[in-house]
Amino acid sequence: MNEQEFIASIEELLEIDPGSIGLATQLDSLEQWDSLAFVSFLALADSKYGVRVTPTELRASKSIADLMKLVGKR
Repeated sequence: MNEQEFIASIEELLEIDPGSIGLATQLDSLEQWDSLAFVSFLALADSKYGVRVTPTELRASKSIADLMKLVGKR
């Protein structure tokens, strides 16, 4: 998995401008990171990366890097 492609997927999911986030971006700093984005990420992880992320794992994530680790760990 390519870091830039992953970030682009998250930007698309959150409907934000390309280049506006990076791996260090904290999820709580993003207005768009809400319950819909949470569920959408679970679906994205499964459909695009073939990874089942649990809600508990996702709630523990604090940054974009944490999200990338979730889909890259399996």
